[in-house]
Amino acid sequence: MKKTVPVYLQNIDSLFELFNTSKKGLTDAEVKHLQQKEGYNELQEKKRMPPWLLFLNQFKDFMILVLAVAAVLSGIFGDVADTVIIFVIIILNAVVGFIQEYRAEKAMEALKKMSVTQTQVIRGGETSVIESKELVPGDIVQLEAGNVVPADIRLFEVNALRIDESSLTGESVAVDKVNNELHEENISLGDQLNMAFKGTLVTNGTAEGLVIGTGMQTELGKIAGLLQAKEAVTPLQARMTTFGKNLSYIILGICVVLFLSGLLRGEDPFSILLLSVSLAVAAIPEALPALITVALSRGASRLARQHVLVRKLPAVETLGSVTFICSDKTGTLTQNKMHLTEKHEQPIETPEDGVSMLKLSMLLNHEVKFEKTDKPIGEATELALTSHIIEDLGFKKYHSLFKKYKRVGAIPFDSERKCMTTIHQYGDKFLVISKGASEAITDIISGTKDDALISRISEEWAVRGIRVLAYAYRILDSLPPQINPENVEKDLIFAGLTGLVDPPREEAKAAIALCKSAGIKPVMITGDHPATAQAIAREIGILDEDELALTGVELEKLSDSKFKAQVEKIAVYARVSPDQKLRIVKALQAKGHFAAMTGDGVNDAPSLRAANIGIAMGINGTDVSKEAAHMILLDDNFATIVKAIKEGRRIFDNIRKFVKYIMTCNSAEILVIAVAPFLGLPNPLLPIHILWINLVTDGLPALALANEKAEANIMKRPPREPDQSLFADGVGYHIVWMGILMAGITLGAEAWATNQKLEHWQTMVFTVLSLSQLGHVIGIRTERPVFQQRGWFTNLPLIGSVLLTLILQLAVVYVPFMNKAFKTQPLSWQELGICVLMAFGVFAAVEAEKLVKMLFRKRQNL
Repeated sequence: MKKTVPVYLQNIDSLFELFNTSKKGLTDAEVKHLQQKEGYNELQEKKRMPPWLLFLNQFKDFMILVLAVAAVLSGIFGDVADTVIIFVIIILNAVVGFIQEYRAEKAMEALKKMSVTQTQVIRGGETSVIESKELVPGDIVQLEAGNVVPADIRLFEVNALRIDESSLTGESVAVDKVNNELHEENISLGDQLNMAFKGTLVTNGTAEGLVIGTGMQTELGKIAGLLQAKEAVTPLQARMTTFGKNLSYIILGICVVLFLSGLLRGEDPFSILLLSVSLAVAAIPEALPALITVALSRGASRLARQHVLVRKLPAVETLGSVTFICSDKTGTLTQNKMHLTEKHEQPIETPEDGVSMLKLSMLLNHEVKFEKTDKPIGEATELALTSHIIEDLGFKKYHSLFKKYKRVGAIPFDSERKCMTTIHQYGDKFLVISKGASEAITDIISGTKDDALISRISEEWAVRGIRVLAYAYRILDSLPPQINPENVEKDLIFAGLTGLVDPPREEAKAAIALCKSAGIKPVMITGDHPATAQAIAREIGILDEDELALTGVELEKLSDSKFKAQVEKIAVYARVSPDQKLRIVKALQAKGHFAAMTGDGVNDAPSLRAANIGIAMGINGTDVSKEAAHMILLDDNFATIVKAIKEGRRIFDNIRKFVKYIMTCNSAEILVIAVAPFLGLPNPLLPIHILWINLVTDGLPALALANEKAEANIMKRPPREPDQSLFADGVGYHIVWMGILMAGITLGAEAWATNQKLEHWQTMVFTVLSLSQLGHVIGIRTERPVFQQRGWFTNLPLIGSVLLTLILQLAVVYVPFMNKAFKTQPLSWQELGICVLMAFGVFAAVEAEKLVKMLFRKRQNL
């Protein structure tokens, strides 16, 4: 489809002809043909590393290469069997590493695919909502405030449309758009005022437009290569990568000392080199960042099953640090199932159709659309008002009047004015209808005679938890030259009031109680009347006797210092604007709190970005709010936020558990090899033993710990500090003392076996260290002592991995060909029993530590 003249210079009729379409849109058959021809409306992503290359990357590690060279030299000058076994273990290690990285990558891809942008499109004269990727050139798209522009679009109907194009042009001020063709050639994107470009944000107004470019044929597609950045790592991943590097240097230093001391003792250079390098390979925790990625991404997948879509992975690790949840009321704490319960009509002259001015205002002033099945779609409040009118007048009369009084203009709702206005043909005149908060309508009606009445009824309804909306109208002889609030929203006549009830969600009260038990303060933020907000907040348990409620007007009068002094005591904010939500977030953060903030509108984006965790609404949220948020609530339910926090705490707990496990085992292995010569003991393990332990004992159980269930007291603990180390709360001490104990038991087994002159003492040492690590992982899987555990089989992957590791270890001891490969010898049942008893000492020590901690906590609570 070759276009010689830029589309912004052409009139819309010629473009309709060029794209073989009309205002009614394309037919289904035309769409199908164009999708086959043009492809999906998607940007091409940077090519992923193919699996075979990802596998080969596992061999790039410097220590693996050193180990391979050492193994080859050992084979040339010593035992070829050792070389073969070491290479088999290196390959198996690579397979495990590949699986971990591949799963992490796939999990991240799956998370991205869950986030689907939708677009309102006209096809065959009918309005429907589709996935943005299904758009084709020639489609007719409807835009409204809060949308992300889904393709490059030539606008032909514009109503107060303003678009933020900063992501494309760098211009920070939103651009006012027009619908007529332009006349200046070779102008920049920012000056193409009748165009809307893919990826930009609609901040105000509504529009219809023709799709002229999709996917890589858009302006965004032309620079897509520049937008492909590396996946950002989470703070935890970054800290663990740095920690792993620093630890690597320490371990390498220990191994160098071990190698040199071996040479000084007159040991075979190749044997001691192989042992030192094997220990370095086993002890360096190079898998930790991958394990953390797997845990976080799998946690995000689990959250998705609980109706939480994670957009930014750091949100998963920081959920457990939330101290304040600032939540919108409507739809999040309430059911978002509005129904009209009260109505006050002013005794004014009824129009000729026999419908009161209030009913006519309710019928005309809304943004509800109807699908092919005549099912209304729209915002909950407007759906309730429209459904009431349809029920009152009948569907036929409703549509007859809606068509008769054709809309000719509108001023969309915004949070500053707190009202919306529509303008309709009214015979040879024009009918202006405004709907909004009672005080907003009071400000724009003529005179003050109705002010007291509006205030009295609004207060009476609000204290009963009823949401109040007021209507006013005005008849104009002609339209003003510019349709804006200053010209239209003045000297109106009061038409009446409507009262709607949105019942609290049944689960909200329990979720709020759980929040408070977890040290998290829930806060309600709403645009509703203060009395309505307080009534609902008391009903669901947010507002206690000693807590405060604040209005937007009162907040505006407070200085930053005074607001900061009382921000922790405020539980309800009413009639606040989106910019005040940003102020609330900043005040909480200034007091050292970790704030989660919900939002659904365009103007909520700054507060969602500024919050430690911004939470957008999946059902009623705008595209702009979803782009700004860290996570999206797919069911718009407050209780789901609390579930997400619980899941976030569980994920972090489990990450801490496998770090504790791996680091304890690695420290024990280092101590066993490093300390034995200083005790006058022979080298306790062969290189293949160390590599085997690293492959089997360290790997499988560590990964399975990520599946551990939440601790029983997980929502009775206070939130953790966001920058808290993984080694806090005694984890670091545990790694040190348990590593020493595990090494001591293993070296004790060696000393006893060599003293008894047992021929297969090395097999016993090998077995004790392997079984000790299994006993350790079973012990640390939960903070509860064994007699308080809910069941041994709540984490089947862990039980399975422990049993598999145990079977493999016994095979190494008792299967003849593995005896030969690993230089082991079968143990008698008595000797195996001694190994099991000694390893059981590690499990018993972990349980003793848990009992001591439990008794200490009880004493502190007395």
